[in-house]
Amino acid sequence: MQSAPIAFTPFNSLSDEACHERIRVARAKLGKKAVILCHHYQRADVYQYADLTGDSLKLSRLASQTDSEFVIFCGVHFMAEVADIMTAPHQKAILPDLAAGCSMADMANLAKVERCWRELNEVLNAEEEVTPVTYINSAADLKAFCGAHGGIVCTSSNAGTIAKWAFERRPKVLFFPDQHLGRWTGHNMGIPMDEMVVWDPDLELGGLTPAQIRNAKILLWKGHCSVHQMFQKSHIDAFRAKYPEGKVIAHPECNFEVCAASDYVGSTEHIVKTIKEAPEGTRWLVGTELNLVDRLAREVLPQNKIVQFMATTICMCSTMQRIDPQHLAWTLENLAEGNIVNQIKVPEHEAKLAKLALDRMLAIS
Repeated sequence: MQSAPIAFTPFNSLSDEACHERIRVARAKLGKKAVILCHHYQRADVYQYADLTGDSLKLSRLASQTDSEFVIFCGVHFMAEVADIMTAPHQKAILPDLAAGCSMADMANLAKVERCWRELNEVLNAEEEVTPVTYINSAADLKAFCGAHGGIVCTSSNAGTIAKWAFERRPKVLFFPDQHLGRWTGHNMGIPMDEMVVWDPDLELGGLTPAQIRNAKILLWKGHCSVHQMFQKSHIDAFRAKYPEGKVIAHPECNFEVCAASDYVGSTEHIVKTIKEAPEGTRWLVGTELNLVDRLAREVLPQNKIVQFMATTICMCSTMQRIDPQHLAWTLENLAEGNIVNQIKVPEHEAKLAKLALDRMLAIS
């Protein structure tokens, strides 16, 4: 018989040290019934407990290869949704703090995307002329929208391959929610800037004229990552002036000027791989989330590599920071007592369509 869930309130006053002890005890009790996934951006005091680490898609794919009943995703909401969609029916995706969301993902919602689609149909035949492409950093219902309308999901590492697939089917792409990844992807495909226009979902026709819509190859949703917007070209200029031999690497969620001024642009996995495989003694300026940069800097220091954070101010993924030792301890203790808490369950009809869009992506990348 399932006991009453353990209330979270008492955990608020627990010290981190007390939480760490309770985490270890609960993990031992759960054994292989639970697997802990930690995204690269996760805070260090939680990341230390990871069974699996990586970016959001990689973690969900790895979790699907385990037999664990509980998939505890130390990340944000959309990541746990993807884990629920991709894992087996008996596996349960758990998010330790339901308030761990993603500001970028929240910039596009189903109501606004459906309105956009209706307005596009006032100017052209969207079903025949536009392929909807959603970044994996989006809600499950937007992935389902893409599945229902011949669209697809992309990641920061395969966006170019996905865009090529999309253009082979229809002449235009609606890319959401991150305009910067979409713009950088289009630029790398040789698409002129005036053929990549920003769709503002709060304005009629996205703030565009019918002529601009007809001329556009890519319609970029007005969305962005608040962390990656902290990085500016001036940071790169200052670094190069001081360290002309240094290398710059940035995430494609950064603005166009930062990406264009960088030596390398790529996903979190690409950033980690590039710096770890770089020659000893190299110096790097990195434009992505602080927890990843700090962790990477410590890991490569023995090879005399210097890794610097690009921004002059601290910027972390504040919503992912919500997964702390207190929430992890509370989650694990409840699961160990037979209480399922904070399960993320995508409705079956959404999950089916979202998986269709995800499977399209996996099939070609």
